[in-house]
Amino acid sequence: MKILAIDDQQLVLLPIQKRLKDLGYNIKIETDAVAAISLYNSFNPDLVIVDINMPGVSGLEIVKYIRNSKNNITPIMVLSGNTQDSVITAGFELGINDYMKKPLSLNEICARVKRLIGAPEVQNNTTKSEVIIQERCVGVVIPCYNEEDRLLSQEFTDYIDKNSGYHLCFVNDGSKDRTLEVLKELQKGREDFITVYDCDKNGGKAEAVRLGMLHMAKKEDLDYIGFLDADLSTDLADFDDLVKTIETSDFKIVSGSRITRMGADITKESARKIISLTINFIIRKILKMDFKDTQCGAKIFHKDVVGIAFNKRFVTQWIFDVEIFKRMSKHFGLAQAKSMLCEQPLKRWIHADGSKLSMKDSVKIIGQLAQIAWVYRGKKVDSKTVLVKELNVAY
Repeated sequence: MKILAIDDQQLVLLPIQKRLKDLGYNIKIETDAVAAISLYNSFNPDLVIVDINMPGVSGLEIVKYIRNSKNNITPIMVLSGNTQDSVITAGFELGINDYMKKPLSLNEICARVKRLIGAPEVQNNTTKSEVIIQERCVGVVIPCYNEEDRLLSQEFTDYIDKNSGYHLCFVNDGSKDRTLEVLKELQKGREDFITVYDCDKNGGKAEAVRLGMLHMAKKEDLDYIGFLDADLSTDLADFDDLVKTIETSDFKIVSGSRITRMGADITKESARKIISLTINFIIRKILKMDFKDTQCGAKIFHKDVVGIAFNKRFVTQWIFDVEIFKRMSKHFGLAQAKSMLCEQPLKRWIHADGSKLSMKDSVKIIGQLAQIAWVYRGKKVDSKTVLVKELNVAY
């Protein structure tokens, strides 16, 4: 039995293709609507699964084409995140046989396929799947420098195997150990879900994240792109909570926050915590925003602001997050920027042994804050004057 699945997001199609193939179906996938119509004519499928919201030619136009073709009785299932009653009604009026709303499980998709065209004569895999097909597709940049001994490879692979719509981009920031080899091994067999971006020279975390974000922004099927620390001090489940917030809101950036609160597992070294509070106080005055924790290494961005936040190199090495928020303020204005940013407390954050930022480095951050105040100033004044002026606002 032959199935043609059409969706402009490959990350949606790949788990569907694998599951239906495992069950014994002959399935082909296509992300381009025009190419899909041509493939439909040559493949002559027993079932078409199609998305509605595709660029250029919509899913409803594909339905119209099929219903006006010589094989006009071919069963059609719509798989879409579009829940508008008018669209669903139009689909059934055109002659679709089923309408599936994302998100939904692979198990349900397979059950609906069997109901429409029956099960294959030989079923290769009857084990239930835990995968949920999501409405959104997400890219995650993970900067890596000498992470050979700390990279939790299995946690990453297990997560993308069970959670659809994720593409991980590991940026090797000129590591001196075997990090690149570890990343290549991690990628093997999962090239559609894992990218390894290799930098010849170490440019620091800020540049590694920036290059990774711009690289992922070129992927057309991604809706949101974020970054996460390689040590998983913020775990992937918590990161997914940030994604859920941005996809169900009008926020353009959702930033994790390591705020200690009831029910959360947040641990820091006491000395680091004191310095962190001091630095955060200064940051709030520079940004004119009431951020509790700008430096959390877990953030998710709507794709359309990635260029604004990352096109230019950052002037600081460790506190580029502050620059991101400053760039948003400069581009949109302070009031609008505030409405576009969300700070969300994490359920878990653990300080991982081996973190590169030393106590001495923390002191240097004060100087970098003065540098940010100077570079992103409104008027030409001395950098020391800018920093002192920002601090005096508190008193």
